[in-house]
Amino acid sequence: MLSAPTLNSYLFVAAALFTISVVGIFLNRRNVIILLMAIEIMLLAVNLNFIAFSSYLGDLSGQVFVFFILTVAAAESAIGLAILVVLFRNVGSVDVNQIGKLKG
Repeated sequence: MLSAPTLNSYLFVAAALFTISVVGIFLNRRNVIILLMAIEIMLLAVNLNFIAFSSYLGDLSGQVFVFFILTVAAAESAIGLAILVVLFRNVGSVDVNQIGKLKG
């Protein structure tokens, strides 16, 4: 029979997600889509830490803070995808090095 997950298991999963996202950022610096996904995974790892500690300490302030982080992350994703669409329309590529060609 499985027992309830402990704080350490949540922190291990969050650390694994954060590590995967950092590796994704450093290994692939050319594709904007993968960079945006890696940043989102990093934010989700941070949110998991906030929720785990909030639950462990019995305080709801960490969970409320996660809502603000998710709101900022949604806005960041929308702006990033809009820039990506403009980049692909003007250059025909999603290469990070081509962003300089968007200067007006």
